[in-house]
Amino acid sequence: MTANTIGFALLVMGLFLLVGKLIRVSVPLFQSLFLPSSILGGFAALLLGPQVLGNLLAPLTGSDSFWATGLFTETITDVWAALPGLMINVIFASLFIGKKTPSLKMIWDYGGPQLSFGWMVGWGQYVVGLLIALLILTPIFGIPPMAGALIEIGFEGGHGTAAGMQSTFEQLGFPEAYDLAVGLATVGILSGVIIGIILINVAARKRQTALDMDEKAFSDIQKLGIREFENREAAGKMTLRSESIEPLSFHVAMISIAILIGYGLQQGLIGLEAVTWGAWTDTYIMTYIPLFPLAMIGGIILQLFLDRYDRFNLVDRQMVMRVQGLSLDILIMTAIATISLAVIGEYFVPFLLLAVGGIGWNVLAFQIFAKKMIPTYWFERAIGDFGQSMGITATGLLLMRIVDPNVETPALEAFGYKQLIYEPFLGGGLVTALSVPVIYSLGPVPFFIFSLVMAVIGWAVGIFYFGKQRTESG
Repeated sequence: MTANTIGFALLVMGLFLLVGKLIRVSVPLFQSLFLPSSILGGFAALLLGPQVLGNLLAPLTGSDSFWATGLFTETITDVWAALPGLMINVIFASLFIGKKTPSLKMIWDYGGPQLSFGWMVGWGQYVVGLLIALLILTPIFGIPPMAGALIEIGFEGGHGTAAGMQSTFEQLGFPEAYDLAVGLATVGILSGVIIGIILINVAARKRQTALDMDEKAFSDIQKLGIREFENREAAGKMTLRSESIEPLSFHVAMISIAILIGYGLQQGLIGLEAVTWGAWTDTYIMTYIPLFPLAMIGGIILQLFLDRYDRFNLVDRQMVMRVQGLSLDILIMTAIATISLAVIGEYFVPFLLLAVGGIGWNVLAFQIFAKKMIPTYWFERAIGDFGQSMGITATGLLLMRIVDPNVETPALEAFGYKQLIYEPFLGGGLVTALSVPVIYSLGPVPFFIFSLVMAVIGWAVGIFYFGKQRTESG
């Protein structure tokens, strides 16, 4: 594989990101569902690639024909298949760079109710998934019990986390889990938006929202995914002079440092395990930990350093988010474009059981527990956590924007504070990364019990601590 072939694959990828945007603009249904262009472009590439168009044309043109792989050569799809596992490191390294670190008291006061609710939902996904695996998937279909972790990986973690776990699945002898996780992530985003909008409309009719719903919260041009001229803002601040270093180059360098710190941590943990508990017990877990959660810790370490020594405020959060956003678009588009439909078809019933179990638990938790655990503006705040639990953080932000377009409630701020404690553990954090190796090494039952205990703790704190505040405040 040459540099030219890699470069051409990237050019075609860019073309299909634009194709996804054109599809979004052309189809009103996709506008109403607020589907990202990266998802639409990924599906377009999947349909025109070897798995759909190629399989349809191969019997007619011959297996050696150019058309046997659709519109793309094998080289292009090979490059695309490698990108999600790389981009996830950029995304997670960027999570906290450029954010001033608030005090733990502020995080707890503002984000505590949503943290407890999200904690219950996240750990509950492991409980539901492992129950399905232990009772059905393993004894009936012969699937490894680590499949019970796929709901949390696919739903809470999303496409990025699924991509980051690909090498772990392969090392543990269950490579099909990657395609199942990407499939679950896609189902999660689609159902998260659809079900979320349904919940919002039902709540508006029942007057469960603290604010009056604005039916015109999104204009026609906003549904197209275009900013109005009067609302356009700079993508980032020029914190450095270009003759010294291009600001974008500087911020990419900061993200690179965070990833390198994470890589150093990864290698250090592997080396430490090799001469300590790994050698004593012959049980090795650190070898299977992917880089992305440690890259996130690298970003936190870097930000703590910047909080103290960056007296010129050189790191701009908006610029970091542009790099993160580009990486996420690339990741989602290429992950969907290269998903194995054969694997989904082979494991369709287990896939369906995991998808239904995950969606059912998220909806049930929202409907039954959210109001009892979040003392004020419960719907505006919980709908964001529901969206995140179904897919990506952006889904949660979208749903919050619909119910609180002018940011009149503390929902957005509390959601942000919650992420500071939540994301290092669940939704792609250390717990997500460790879950599959731990289940593989220690068995599913210990992890099921631990997950159940963690979910109950989240529920108890929400009900008996934050819920009590609601009662006292009337």
